[in-house]
Amino acid sequence: MADKEKKVSRREFLRLAGAVGLSGLTFPLASCSKQAREEFFQKHFLEMTEEEKKRTIKRLEDNYRAKFGKQFEISTKGAVPNTLWGYGLDLSRCIGCRRCVYACVEENNLSRRDPQVQWIRVLRLRKGSMINLEKADHYYNPPEVPEPDFIYMPVQCQQCENPPCVKVCPVHATWKEPDGLVVVDYNWCIGCRYCMAACPYRGRVFNWAEPKVGSDEWNTNVHYLGNRPRSKNVVDKCTYCIQRVRSGRYPACVEACPTGTRKFGNLLDPKSEIRYLIDKKRVFRLKEDLNTEPKFYYFFAE
Repeated sequence: MADKEKKVSRREFLRLAGAVGLSGLTFPLASCSKQAREEFFQKHFLEMTEEEKKRTIKRLEDNYRAKFGKQFEISTKGAVPNTLWGYGLDLSRCIGCRRCVYACVEENNLSRRDPQVQWIRVLRLRKGSMINLEKADHYYNPPEVPEPDFIYMPVQCQQCENPPCVKVCPVHATWKEPDGLVVVDYNWCIGCRYCMAACPYRGRVFNWAEPKVGSDEWNTNVHYLGNRPRSKNVVDKCTYCIQRVRSGRYPACVEACPTGTRKFGNLLDPKSEIRYLIDKKRVFRLKEDLNTEPKFYYFFAE
């Protein structure tokens, strides 16, 4: 039965359909379990009614409890009205400690090993060399940070207003939410990786295997479009911790930063800290010439 259910998973069906066309594809759905049939016929998240969302969440929570021995609480909370999330990063304060990276891994249930998955990359650049980011060092490991001759530049999903990754997805598994967050429905992702190729910021990662997370390390407070457990062969990315920000909290990386490097807030609020920084500091955005309109702003305080 397990083999039959694997053959009729929706993701596998779409992959096969894209390769050979729908004609000639037959699957023994009648012999599959009710749970497998429900997964196969699951609607796109944006098309679900509230009742259908509840049934989907219940099925996923049952699956996770059976698989991981944990009771997950999966939220489907929508965008906060009159909100457009933006991020600021003070390059003069970042010391390259990578605590943001580790906090993100823990909060978002990223694989700890075989392979290790991280959504945030911290680039080390020799002072005066920011014009050439391609030669930045991703894998520095000095005895202590910060190093006197270097600056550090964290990079993650830029939550573009015009995201090229969304445009290329053949099954519409990724989209931009009303609050500006670019999200992925892992149940719809077919793992083609077009979005990874389209992203100019290397903001997406591919899950080559099931996430390796210790039984006592799972964060069970998750969002359907965010940090819930992913399966292998799907793409995921930073969502500014959608499970947090839609509940009135800061992203985990903001809270973990020991130097106050990271800033976060509502771009539509003229009194927010992020708007103050944009108005008062000399900010820049990565690869602005590509017209992606990132909502991630870098600046120097001094």
